[in-house]
Amino acid sequence: MSEYTKPTNESEFEKNFEQIKPLMNSTQAYYESSRCLFCYDAPCVNACPTRIDIPLFIRQINSGNLTGSAKTIYESNYFGYACGKVCPTDVLCEGACVYNLQEVKPIEIGRLQSFATSTAISESKKLFIPGKPNGKKVAIIGAGPAGISCACELRMTGYEVDIFEAKEKPSGLTVHGVAPYKITNDEVLNEMDYLQKQFGYNVKYNSAITSKEDFTGLENNYDAVFIGIGLGKTDTLNIKGENLENCTGAVEFIELLRRMKHNVRVGHKVIVLGGGNTAMDAASESARLGAEKVILAYRRSVSEKGAYEFEYDLAKSVGVKGMFNVSPVEITGSGKVDGVKFIRTKSGNGKVELLKGTEFTEPCDMVIIATGQLKQKDILMNIDGMKLDDKGRITVNPETFQTVNPKYFSAGDIISGGQEVVNAAADAKKAARGIDMYLKNKS
Repeated sequence: MSEYTKPTNESEFEKNFEQIKPLMNSTQAYYESSRCLFCYDAPCVNACPTRIDIPLFIRQINSGNLTGSAKTIYESNYFGYACGKVCPTDVLCEGACVYNLQEVKPIEIGRLQSFATSTAISESKKLFIPGKPNGKKVAIIGAGPAGISCACELRMTGYEVDIFEAKEKPSGLTVHGVAPYKITNDEVLNEMDYLQKQFGYNVKYNSAITSKEDFTGLENNYDAVFIGIGLGKTDTLNIKGENLENCTGAVEFIELLRRMKHNVRVGHKVIVLGGGNTAMDAASESARLGAEKVILAYRRSVSEKGAYEFEYDLAKSVGVKGMFNVSPVEITGSGKVDGVKFIRTKSGNGKVELLKGTEFTEPCDMVIIATGQLKQKDILMNIDGMKLDDKGRITVNPETFQTVNPKYFSAGDIISGGQEVVNAAADAKKAARGIDMYLKNKS
C-alpha cells in the first residue's frame, strides 16, 4: 500500500511532491560550504560535464561572495540553478567527492549550486553583457536546455538569436518531463526568464518548425540554424492493448502531471513498463498521486536496469514494488485496461530469452509505458542533406556539432538519444562555438 493519499488541492500536491533537494538557507549554505576541502585536483570538476570550478564557487559562498559564486557557475553552465536540482549529482560531482573514500557524506554540491544561483535570480543580478553585435543571425529550433544554452553562448559573441519553440512555454523537458519533486515549474521558468533578460535572445512561442518550407525559410533568413528539438513521444511496444483507455506513455503522463498537478487521475493499481530513469519517475509519481499499489515491471534483471540506483531507491522509498525478468505480451481489457499479460524471461550478456509456458496476467487498472521515446525522423527528413544514424539520431561532428548540411548544427537528446540536462547544456555551448568558428571562416 502506498503511504500517500490522493492530493485534492495544490497544497496537498506540493506536500506529496516535496522537493528532494530543498533550497538551503544562508546558514545551511555557510556550514555546508565550510566542509569543502578545496582539493587541488578536484575530482568533482572532472565529473561535471560542464566543468564548473566547484571548489571556487563553494569558497565564494563561504566568503559571502554570492554574486561571484553565481557567475562562476553560470560561466560554465547556463542552467546552473536547474542542474543543481535535477542533475544526478550522486553519480556525477558528489559521487566523485573525496569524502566518499572516507565514508563521510559528500559535499552537497547540487544544493550549494542552486543556493548561489537562486540568489542571483531573485535579485536579478546582472552577471553578463552580451557581445557587440556582429551583424549575423542564428535561428534555434527548440527552447529546451540545448537551445537556450546555445542561445546564451551565441549572444556573448554578438549574434542576434531567434528561438522557435513549438509549445507556449520554454525549457523543454525541464518544464515538461522532469518529476515535480526534483524541480517546480516556477523554479524552471524563473531561471528561463532570468536568462532571457540577461542575454537578450528572442523566443517565438507556438512556432513549430516542421515542414520543408519552414526549414527553407530559416535557411534564407539566418546565417546558421541550431536544432535542439529533443525526442518525440513515447515509443510503442507493438503489442495488443496499447490503445486501451488508461494506457499512456510515461513522457505524456509526466507532462500532464507538470501541467495539471493534483487534477491528474491515476489508477488504483498501476503497472509501469520499463527500467530506466523515466520509468522510476513515473512509478514514484503514481505513488505520490495516491495509487494504492505501483509495480515497476522490467524484462531484464534488477542489476541490468538502465536507471541510476538512487532513482530506484527513491521509487522504492515511496512504496513502488519491482517485478523483474518479465516481458509484456499483451495489455488486457475491454475498452479499459484491466491487466498486463507477461512472460517470464532469462537475461544475461545483453540478451533476453523468453521462457515458454511461463505466461501469467497481473491485474491493474492503469499502464504507463516507459520504454523510450521516438526520434523525430519525419521532421528531420525535411532538411536537405541531413544524415541520421541507424537509431534515428542526427549525425554531427563531435568537435563542432556541425551536421552533414554545413548550415545546421545540433546538440541535446536529438543527437545523444537521451541524456541529462547538464549534457545538453554542455554540448550546446560547444555547438555555439562551432557555429561561431564556421561563420567566421565563411566570411
